[in-house]
Amino acid sequence: MQIFNSCTPSEMSAKDFIACFADIYEHSPWVAKDAYARGISREHNQITELHRLMAEVLDKAARPAKLALINAHPDLAGRAAIAGELTNASTTEQAGAGISHCSAEQFAQFSTLNQRYKDKFAFPFIMAVKGSDRFKIIAAFERRIHNDAETEFSQALQEINKIALFRLQDL
Repeated sequence: MQIFNSCTPSEMSAKDFIACFADIYEHSPWVAKDAYARGISREHNQITELHRLMAEVLDKAARPAKLALINAHPDLAGRAAIAGELTNASTTEQAGAGISHCSAEQFAQFSTLNQRYKDKFAFPFIMAVKGSDRFKIIAAFERRIHNDAETEFSQALQEINKIALFRLQDL
């Protein structure tokens, strides 16, 4: 049973809860808001239970909200990363995967793959990169680009839920 070190969700006001968990799902505080509205009990003081609730909120959301969440994610090794415009969590996650150490050739490869992927699917490639490295990420790009749009939409949401769990564990 893993609990939060920095907060106790069941004891938080709506305002404090939303402020604390607003960016667990990238630039999408509506997930935290909807989770709180469903009711936060003592069981949600456990990371896995709060994650389960938030993932359920995402699962039950309308497709346009899911697509907006997918589109809220930055490109891996994209312009925002190069310009230092990522959220703190995204910066940490990408740096942890060694993306900040890409050679000029690897950044160009990421740029090409990001564009090919967005041209095909009309949303960014998403991968929970914690515990990965730039070589595994490039391999995943090259493998997943051959999927159909529905498979990738579903995969993006699965990856977003993995990212959310990592972020909750880091609180």
